[in-house]
Parts: sequence; structure tokens; C-alpha cells
Amino acid sequence: MTSTDVSTAAEDSGPGGYAAARLSLLQQEARSGPPRRKALSALTDDWLNGLFTAAAVNLRGVALVAVGGYGRGELSPRSDLDLLLLHDGSAPAADIARLADRIWYPVWDLGLDLDHSVRTLGEARRTAADDLKAQLGLLDARHLAGDLGTTAALRTTVLADWRNQAPKRLPHLRELCEERAERAGELQYLLEPDLKEARGGLRDATALRAVAASWLADAPREGLDDARRRLLDVRDALHLTTGRSTDRLALQEQDQVAAALGLLDADTLLRQVYESARTLSYAADVTWREVGRVLRSRSVRPRLRAMLPGKPPVDRSPLAEGVVEQDGEVGLARAARPERDPVLPLRAAAAAAQAGLPLSLHTVRRLAATTRPLPTPWPAEARDQLVTLLGAGRSTVPVWEALEAEGLITRLLPDWERVRCRPQRNAVHTWTVDRHLVETAVRAASLTRRVSRPDLLLVAALLHDIGKGWPGDHSVAGEIITRDVAGRLGFDRHDTAVLATLVRHHLLLVETATRRDLDDPATVRSVADAVGSQATLELLHALTEADALATGPAAWSAWRDSLVTDLVGRVGAVLAGEEPEESAAPAPTAEQERLAVEAYRTRGPVLALHARAETLNRDGAGDEAADAADGADTGQEPLGVELVLALPARPAQGARESYAMGVLPAVAGVLALHRLTVRAAELSGVSLPRGLDGDPRPAPAAAADHPAGVLLLNWRVAAEYGSLPQAARLRADLVRALDGSLDIRARLAERDAAYPRRRGITAPPPRVRVAPAASHHATVIEVRAQDAPGLLHRIGQALEGDGLRVRSAHVSTLGANAVDAFYVTDAGGRPLGEEEAARVAKGVEEAMRG
Repeated sequence: MTSTDVSTAAEDSGPGGYAAARLSLLQQEARSGPPRRKALSALTDDWLNGLFTAAAVNLRGVALVAVGGYGRGELSPRSDLDLLLLHDGSAPAADIARLADRIWYPVWDLGLDLDHSVRTLGEARRTAADDLKAQLGLLDARHLAGDLGTTAALRTTVLADWRNQAPKRLPHLRELCEERAERAGELQYLLEPDLKEARGGLRDATALRAVAASWLADAPREGLDDARRRLLDVRDALHLTTGRSTDRLALQEQDQVAAALGLLDADTLLRQVYESARTLSYAADVTWREVGRVLRSRSVRPRLRAMLPGKPPVDRSPLAEGVVEQDGEVGLARAARPERDPVLPLRAAAAAAQAGLPLSLHTVRRLAATTRPLPTPWPAEARDQLVTLLGAGRSTVPVWEALEAEGLITRLLPDWERVRCRPQRNAVHTWTVDRHLVETAVRAASLTRRVSRPDLLLVAALLHDIGKGWPGDHSVAGEIITRDVAGRLGFDRHDTAVLATLVRHHLLLVETATRRDLDDPATVRSVADAVGSQATLELLHALTEADALATGPAAWSAWRDSLVTDLVGRVGAVLAGEEPEESAAPAPTAEQERLAVEAYRTRGPVLALHARAETLNRDGAGDEAADAADGADTGQEPLGVELVLALPARPAQGARESYAMGVLPAVAGVLALHRLTVRAAELSGVSLPRGLDGDPRPAPAAAADHPAGVLLLNWRVAAEYGSLPQAARLRADLVRALDGSLDIRARLAERDAAYPRRRGITAPPPRVRVAPAASHHATVIEVRAQDAPGLLHRIGQALEGDGLRVRSAHVSTLGANAVDAFYVTDAGGRPLGEEEAARVAKGVEEAMRG
């Protein structure tokens, strides 16, 4: 059916015909994108024209006007109809009301969303003067039916008012855009973006059109129409996929939307969305900067003319060779010759970042159009300028974005193309891969005083995840890419090897510190062997912190910082020539010792709870405060609880034979029942003072292996939602679980049946493996899985079912991911054999799948 056939069907059969014709149009797979939006708008125009014509007999000076998105002809399948019934005030009010009813009600009867108003020209002007959003909608007014002169008068008047009021209105519009960005986030980084409201979305495209209509400033037009069209295409497919009027591209719908658009997968879809958003965001930055410059110029020029005869001078301050500052932006000197100076783009970028100023649009485009490629290897100046750019801190970001907008980054670093706009489907990550790399360099800039080679730190920060654009382990791929890039940048063989090591092992410290037993000599020796030197260790420590801070709030805290620092100290000692020795367990705190003594004397579990409040400082590091759960006020909202549990290795008469076996699933199960999510967990033994309570026996080497010892559990947990549970109830359930009178599995099943979980995205299957050569004293079982209530309980049950002893557990929850390591031995305290370890790992994985 052609568009003419569709329109004819709508005219012939009224509302029913319009509905059928609309459905037919939306089902035509061959017609999508701008042609379908145009056809849908035309079809709707014809239908509304028919409604108006049939109802407006003998009425003069009345017009039906499309405004907002409908006025622009951007009708998506489930878009609102924005309509204005405009009249000159000459017709009786009752006639205008009847006319409105005969138009609005057929629209509502078809289930279409309608944003409608009835106004005279004067009322429309007053509304626009009072409501900026209404004024923006009227800027796109389009005549549908009735008196064309009335619509023309509205358009002329509204546009003239907008241009006259632009100096006062545009700053307000900018504030609205900034408030919306703060509320909805940045489209180019969100995993579930709002295509309309987020920064770089369709509302920003509309704002840029309004700025252009003011004649005060204009946006860089290259790529804007394509970016806006792609976002509208995605919204169309989203409406058809969901059957709803929605602008949020939810995770569970991305595969279907990608398929509807003929794209390879959801990642390809997101990259296309991000690229469009990046184009719009950069255009908005440039445009608002130009608006500010024009408004400042208008306020300054009259005063200059009064003070100085003739033309006012242009202030140009030199910043570097061929680079100047002019009017708050960085540009090229008159004598600069980019076609003869291949280092000039980096020199200009470094100067802009160091001065905290933006690169002018004209400058970036001239550099992109005329500069020759750098030779291979780069000259020393080019490498130094890149390091200077990366070391400028926060001001690096807008300069980098300006270079990237004109394609200069991928010309300097061709491997950048594979990570550009690449999404990271992990809730821990705040940014796309490329933006995360720049953010890591920003964070590393504040750590350069801690290392002897800041240049290597900054370049490693920029490249550490460069392998994410390739299949397989991104650290392995990144090492290969880094060797090639480092050689191209002109680093010598030794520096190239250091950079490759940093990229290959950029996760080594944090993974080892949080998932391995640092008291095991094998742990420390393996890290020392991988790092190789004190200088590399120093760089890797700084890179680890910068990477974590750039990842997101969940990736770094004072706790992780202390663990990594402890590991670095131990590895540094080995690299200095000391042999790693098995460390004695750290001395218990005064409270831990008190709990251990009480547990030993009472032969029962002793529990302490502490509310923990954790905030992020300006650099993103975690500052923590711990206070007693029953009292102190930190002035912060507690994010979680520190739970310390002391258990005697020899319980009271009639209780379970040994708490060391089964304590992990029991405690984890009780926490799950109370809707507490485990963020971290550690198990350790506490040696008690010799002769305690008249007992003459010496303190044992391993508390869990000796009747006089006490097992200490230190857990960090957070409420899934709502308030934290009462300490007394938690204590009571823990005691019941440990003495076997609480059926945790049945209770968890009852809760899951009563409160079924909503279906969401399909998580990757769990993975369990045996870490090779991780410890001489135990077998290390690594678990990677989607976090869920009772997960740790199921893991503990699986290990207990195999008759194993958990020597220590290192539990971390990163976003929606559980990343755990368990040091296990057989009942006799020995590491497992290879075949037995593989069987245990398989059993744990099956337990999690079940």
C-alpha cells in the first residue's frame, strides 16, 4: 500500500480507516526511518484535516496547528500528538469548544496520547513568555487545517519574540539542559539510556535547533542530522518492540531493537546510540560556549567603543609554539603552519589542557584537515606532548573529546577505533571503554608524584584496557597491542617492556589482594615473579588505584586500598631480596579478643554488629566510619553492617561437633534470610592467651584445628533495601542456624515463593575453576557468578557436602557480580589432589546452576 493509498483509506473510512491505515503503515518492514515518520505524519495530517474540516463549518479565523515533535514531523509509532487549536477570538466560545471536542475525542477513542490546548494568538504569546518549554514547542508550529493566515501570524510572532528575547532566554534554556543532564545522565555512557531526556539525546537536538533559530549562535552542523535521525530510528524500533510510548532503551529490549534495525547485536546498537549522543553532546558544548562568547561580547563592546576610538584590539596570548589563547579559547597563531608541523595537534591539545581552556572548533577542524601524519616512531616532542596532555588532569577530558570529534585520536592511535564508544556491560563500570581509559589517565595524573616515571604511568593508564576491542582475555591482547603502540610512540625496548607488563598485569594487585590469602608465601612470590622489579611494582600500584577510581564507586574503598597496600609491601620486600615467609595471623583488635574470649568461655557463638557508613572523597577513595549499631550518629546514612562472629572450635555440650565445618553456609544463609547482601567476608583463626580460664594448654597455631582456638568471621554486609535488621533477631537466627534448629533451605524457598523475582536480563552462567599454584597449603576454588540471595549459602553447602574445610574465604560483590575465592583443604588439613579439586569445582558450579 502506497502513502497515497493509506491517506485515501483514512479519508474514506474516518477514524476506523485511519487506525487500519496506520497499522498497515507500521507493519511495512521495508518502510522505516525518515520515510515512515514522514508517511505517518502525512497520514495523521490528512485524518486531522478531515476531522477539522467536517467540524469547522462556518467558522473563520480558526486553525489546527501541530507543535513540538509532531510539528517537526517526527512521529514515532507511539508518539504523542501535540496539537494547538488556534483562533482569533471572533468565534463564540461555545463553537470553539464544540470544535475542540470533535477533534480531541476521536484521537482519544483510538487510544492515542494527546497534548492539546486551545488559545488565541495573544494567549499563545503570553504562555510562551511564561513557559520556556511551551515557547520551544511553538517554534516548530506547523499548519494542519483551517485558516493558514492565523497559523502564519503565530509562527511570525513567536519567532520574532524568540529572537528578541534570546539574550535572556538562552541562558535559561542552558540551565534547563544542565538540570536535565544532571537528572537523566549522559546518553553516551548509560547502559539503559533515555533517548530523549539524557544529555546528548533528542531534547538536546531540539535545544540546538532553538539556538540556531535565535540567530545568536549556531551549532556545528556536520553529523547533527545523521545523529538525530539515528536516535529517532532507535526510538521507532523501541516503540514497535515494546508496544509502548517509551524513550528508555532497557537492557531486556536491546537485542530485539537491534534486530529490528538490522544490526548485529545489542552492543552494535549501543555503540551507534553512543556515537550519535557524542556528536550531539560535543555540538552542544561548542554551541553553548559560542552563546556565552556572543553574550559577553555584546555586553563589553559598547563600553569599549566609548573608551577607544576605532576598532577594538584582539587579545591573543601565546601558549606554545604556534598556539595562542584568544577570547577564552585555544587557537593557532597566525604564523602556524599545520601542514608543515605534524606535532602541532598534540602541542595545541597539551597547551589547552594545561591552561584549562577549550580548543576552538575552527582550530580542531583546521588541524584535522591539514596536518600530516606523524612519522614512526614519533619524535620525542610528540611523545612529550602526549604525556603532557594526559597529565593535565580533569581538563584533559574536553580537549580529548574535541580531538576525537574530528577523528584526530584514531589518526594518532589507530587501535583506539576498536574501543571507541564500546559499552561495558557491567554495573561496576561508569564509562564506556574509551572514556574509562581517559578517566584512568585523569586519575593517574594525581598520582604522578608517587612514581619515578610518570610518563609510563600515564601512557599505561591510557592503554590498560585497549585489548577490550579484541576477542579473548583483554589483558593478554592489550599486552600485544601495547608493545606495538609503545614502539610507534618511540619508547625504547626497556620502557616498552615495562608498559607491556603494566597492561598485562593491571588487575593483578587488586585481584590478588581481595581474592587470595596474603599470608601464604606462594601468593606473594607469584606476584613478585610477575612484576619483576621495584620500579614496575611502584607503577603498577599507582595504576591499580587509578584504574579502580576511574571504574566507579563500587571498585575502590579504604578497605581495598589497605589490602593492596599490604600486598605491595610484602611483594616489595621479596623484590628487595627477602624470602617470603608464612605470616602469623594479625593480632586481633581489642574487641575481637574480647569476643574470642567470651566465645571460648561460653562455648557458644558471640556476635557483634557495627553500622558502617562509607562515602567517597574528592578523589573517589573510600572514607569509612564505624560506630556501634546501638548508638552513635555519624551524620551519614549507614550503607551496611560489619558483622563480627566468634565461634569456639569446641562448642557446648550437645551442639554440633565443630563449628568450623558448616559455619560458612549457616551464616550466609541467615544473612540471606534477613535480606543482607555480602560485600566481603573473611574467615580466620584467633589464638587465645595461654592458660585462659584455667586451661593450661598453649595457644594453637590454627585456631580451627585446636579445641582451645576460636574461629573469627568478619563480614561486611548491606541491606538489599529498607532498613537493617534488628541485631537481636539476627543473633537469635544465627544461634539457631549454628545449632541446627533452623532449616535455612526451607526458609529461603518460602521467601522466594512469596516474593518471586522479576524477570530481567539473562545472566551469563556461573564459572568455577581451580586456581593453579595459588597456595602451598590449600586448594583455591574461584567462583564467578551473578549475585543472588542465598548464593554464598549454596556455595558453602556444596563445599561442606564434599567434606571440605574452608581455611579462608575472600568474598567480593562488584555490582551484580559475585567474585569469590575459597581456600579449602580436606578433613585432614591437606590441599586437594588435582582430580578431587576438579570434581569439587564442578560440584559447586552445578549447585549454583540448580
